[in-house]
Amino acid sequence: MNARSLFVTPLVLDTALLDEAQRRAMFALFERYYDATNYPRFLADLTDKSHVLLLHDEVGAVCGFSTMALYERDFRGTRVRVLFSGDTVVEERHWGQQALAFAWLRFAGELKAQQPDAPLYWFLISKGHRTYRYLAAFSREFYPAPNRATPRSTAELMAFLARERFGAAYDSAAGVLRFPESLGHLRDTYAVVPDAHRRLPEVAFFLERNPGYAHGEELVCLCELAAENLQPIARRAFRARTTVKATA
Repeated sequence: MNARSLFVTPLVLDTALLDEAQRRAMFALFERYYDATNYPRFLADLTDKSHVLLLHDEVGAVCGFSTMALYERDFRGTRVRVLFSGDTVVEERHWGQQALAFAWLRFAGELKAQQPDAPLYWFLISKGHRTYRYLAAFSREFYPAPNRATPRSTAELMAFLARERFGAAYDSAAGVLRFPESLGHLRDTYAVVPDAHRRLPEVAFFLERNPGYAHGEELVCLCELAAENLQPIARRAFRARTTVKATA
């Protein structure tokens, strides 16, 4: 069976509703692809998140997830909503399917519909080129980006959000997070960038801006989540707003 056709089911729920078996399954998957991690650190990071998108395979096992923190801040007289992306991983045999991506977009659209007049931003820290490429796949304008300067107001918002969450780890000149020691980075096998990918403008830009990604450095990125700023296929999912939420 083609890996892209394998049956997967996405589910968004509050992190507080996760049971121990789900947490353990998530960590086992994360540890398979990321080094410099342990279960207590993983749990501490998970506790900081408000939502998790779980992907289940054909037998109901966790085969992918993405953690998120939703919060609001006042920035220069404007109330903004922030959807911060934490850990994201999908089992390798499911690479190529977009169930998790589309479920994430529907969830983001649901959030936007709740407060349509409030700006909603996707705050992403990228430790790998595959994650960074989702910005171009989803949106028309995102920052930082190849061949496009980051507007001053956007750069200031990025710096505000990064310093608030990560403090001195944020290098404003480079736009990356540098920690005293890695808090998790791709295992060597998965950190390798194929030559074909290196030729892609977004990948070349990511590697130029974040050459220390393999050691746990992360590129700070920002994108406004609004229908008019999304690519057509992403916009359709964003407007669908059909994410299923678990309840207590």
